[in-house]
Amino acid sequence: MSVLMLLAVIAVLATAAFFLARQRALAATKGNPRLLHSLPGYYGWYGAISVLAPALAALVLWLIVQPMVLEARISATLPAELVADPTAAELTMADVRRVASGLDTAIASGAINEADAQALATGSTDIRALLAESGVALAAEVSPEVLIAAQDYRARLHWGAAGRTAIILLVSVLGLFWGVTRARPDFRARNSVERVILALLIAASSIAILTTVGIVWSMVSETFDFFTKYPAKDFFFSLTWSPNFRGGSDLGILPLIWGTLYITVISMLVSVPIGLFAAIYLAEYASRPVRNWVKPLIEIIAGIPTVVFGIFALVTVGPALRDWFAEPLGLGNSGSSVMTAGIVIGILNIPFISSLSDDIINAVPQSLRDGSLGLGATKSETVKQVILPAALPGIVGAILMAASRAIGETMIVVMGAGAAAKLSLNPFEAMTTMTVKIVGQLTGDTDFAAPETLVAFALGMTLFVITLGLNIFALWIVRKYREQYE
Repeated sequence: MSVLMLLAVIAVLATAAFFLARQRALAATKGNPRLLHSLPGYYGWYGAISVLAPALAALVLWLIVQPMVLEARISATLPAELVADPTAAELTMADVRRVASGLDTAIASGAINEADAQALATGSTDIRALLAESGVALAAEVSPEVLIAAQDYRARLHWGAAGRTAIILLVSVLGLFWGVTRARPDFRARNSVERVILALLIAASSIAILTTVGIVWSMVSETFDFFTKYPAKDFFFSLTWSPNFRGGSDLGILPLIWGTLYITVISMLVSVPIGLFAAIYLAEYASRPVRNWVKPLIEIIAGIPTVVFGIFALVTVGPALRDWFAEPLGLGNSGSSVMTAGIVIGILNIPFISSLSDDIINAVPQSLRDGSLGLGATKSETVKQVILPAALPGIVGAILMAASRAIGETMIVVMGAGAAAKLSLNPFEAMTTMTVKIVGQLTGDTDFAAPETLVAFALGMTLFVITLGLNIFALWIVRKYREQYE
């Protein structure tokens, strides 16, 4: 039975447990819910939880443990030269899984039968032709040992699936029996259900925290591995970025930091004034019909894919800046530039700043506006001296979100700013950012243990520290200038 079908059966049993437990609790009091400790629905939910919790826990545990046990046993049957080191073992097991999947596909399509698949156990090579007829081609270098291991893998996998089905169904039925028999008038069903809900809430919070810890740990561990192979002083203080997998690389981060910050600053100079002024107009000056039309039109920008913005930068903005400014001023002749990427990313961030700032400004109590106007302040004075200081924390948060998105943007930078890592003050020259180089160093057929690949994690860690610094700075600004009202 497939995992999806097993989940469906568990859901059916849980539903049955809900109604049976609820009905049993009511029957014990002859239909009078006042004699129950908890509402009847709690008894039903306890029955459903008694089925779902152990069954899903057992299923998740099985799906985690089975592949590890299965691959360990298959690896033990392979020749030593095929599993000489972890990399070779992983590649061999990938071949085993691929061949096993090909056999399942061929059997499902009717190209071969189970007897033909069993021929692998005798080392038959005719199976290659049978598989090729079904569109599943095996590489010439796949050894007979891998073919035999693939058949063993299939057999163990099928037995594992059967065992999984039997155990999960047994656990589900036992849970149903337990949940229904516990539905007695004196049973504190509400307390038990609320403890389960509390545990789920704690688990959800823990997952969020552990995810962050896992991300940071993966970055830190690989970053330390990088610094054992490349000097930290050269990484942080070198002015040249020139990776070369054949040796002699210069992996200085300063040109990438400069390009990242340069593009981010230009984008913020575009998005912050426009977005903030648009938010002030929509919240304080625009009539309701104008607001109902303008705000959705601005927010449409947020739904446009970044690759479309990249095309816009490459085809429209870049050539226009080159023809109207760069070439006449003698500052360059390339359509890919920092200014191109910065302007387009700024346009991308306008709806984030505008929409969030608009919502924050509208959340300022109307009594503050009325009090300011009642004291004789003008509309503009009220906005400047009352509303904006009160909305400052939210506005800073919107600006921080826009800055984080500008720092992490990749596609627009690739298509609008180029890939040149350099230090220059000329905004009409092509430059690049850390995110672009992270993608570049981790894609393609590269050696994962090489410094030129591990440098992507050092770049990611540096980017994380920069973003963390922005958050701390924003928190300081908010605490210093925030105004509190009763």
